[in-house]
Amino acid sequence: MDSAMKAAIEAIHSSPTHAVLHLAGGASQALGWLLSVPRASQTLLEATVPYTRASMIQLLGRAPQQYASREVADEMATAAYNRALTLSLPGTLVAGFGVTGALTTGSPKRGDHRCHISARTHSSLWRYDLTLYKGYRDRFGEDCLSSQLLIKAMADVCEIGNAVPVELKSPEEEIRESRLNYAEDEELEQLIHGNVCMVRYPGEDSKDRRTGRRVVLSGAFNPLHEGHLTLMSTACTLVQGGSPCFELSAINADKPALPVHEIKQRVKQFVERGKTMIVTNQPFFYKKAEILPDSTFLVGVDTAMRLVNEKYYGGSRERMMEVLLNVQRLGCDFMVAGRIVDGVFKTMLDVNVPEEVKEMFSSLPENVFRVDLSSTEIRQKASM
Repeated sequence: MDSAMKAAIEAIHSSPTHAVLHLAGGASQALGWLLSVPRASQTLLEATVPYTRASMIQLLGRAPQQYASREVADEMATAAYNRALTLSLPGTLVAGFGVTGALTTGSPKRGDHRCHISARTHSSLWRYDLTLYKGYRDRFGEDCLSSQLLIKAMADVCEIGNAVPVELKSPEEEIRESRLNYAEDEELEQLIHGNVCMVRYPGEDSKDRRTGRRVVLSGAFNPLHEGHLTLMSTACTLVQGGSPCFELSAINADKPALPVHEIKQRVKQFVERGKTMIVTNQPFFYKKAEILPDSTFLVGVDTAMRLVNEKYYGGSRERMMEVLLNVQRLGCDFMVAGRIVDGVFKTMLDVNVPEEVKEMFSSLPENVFRVDLSSTEIRQKASM
């Protein structure tokens, strides 16, 4: 690694962007370079090499017709971006990088030797395509060139401005670059259609937070009221290092998806107050836990009752325990607030929690939190 490459990587590590890398068929040396320069943990959240057919199918959720292609690089970058979202707090800038290529092997290739790199952030998709001069380099040399191109892509995404050496040796070799930019509406449409797992709106309460445990309050927030805000602020005093995150699902289990304009209207309530909002496409807690691991979910006692009721698992206690224990394995638990149910104020003492998962449920005592407000009542009063 020469001094210019080292300087570029040092600048990448000093930037606020955290990244997940999915590498297949090229750029393997870039990972070693990144890790060999101090402060790599400031950049890398995770790196994987989905090299086998089965591994790539599992990553993409499908079997592509051609593995070394522009389309696959885009999908790998999006998968890496989604992974970066799950591994970081809302105040963290994240990017996902996908690399796929067809480089020289032990036997001659009929087609071009090529490399495709994509980089995905919340608002953009960067693309880099390179056809290598066939027969000029051995495998190590071609991998080195694709590694240089990956570091260049990372430098571009991190906006560091450093010149990254990419050693092209022939006029026939040319890097083709392009960039797609996404408006907020497009990003929300991608969420609704399942392409991205969440859209984050970091608030003042998430600034400079890169570590800690999410404290998540899920709801429809139609409208947001003081009970929501008080519940969150109270819970965060009880969860050490807790990072407050309000969560809205664009997808409802038994209703049509929320339209984009409605999502934006509900999000606006939080943005105006400087509060952190996450919009997901998961209506069920066991799915929320998969994309928000290591979280404490704030729920009302009525929701806690449903979580431990076999009725909502097809009448199967085995299925209920399977779901709850999987949520626990993902590092998640529930903090339960009392509320009025059928005219009576109820607390965790009224919830019959199975012994196997009792440690997953903690209580917000009535003397710590009690706000008898509901969005439904507020809407009803507003319509009178």
